[in-house]
Amino acid sequence: MGRTTSVISISIPPNIEEKINELVKKEGMTRSELIREALRRYIEDKELEELVKYGRRKAIEKGITEDQIEDIIDSFRK
Repeated sequence: MGRTTSVISISIPPNIEEKINELVKKEGMTRSELIREALRRYIEDKELEELVKYGRRKAIEKGITEDQIEDIIDSFRK
């Protein structure tokens, strides 16, 4: 069976390495686990940013104001 992960190398400044080491001890995880989780969260944040930008563009195109958005969502959920 093949490997299910890829190995990459990164360079980081010493102060970041110290913070990683502190978090690893505090959280009880490996460096790899910590960095994978940080990257997952970063990717999720970027995807959410793109979704919000898209939503704003579409709202502007349709003439929907921020005040109307909550009402629209509420009516959709019913």
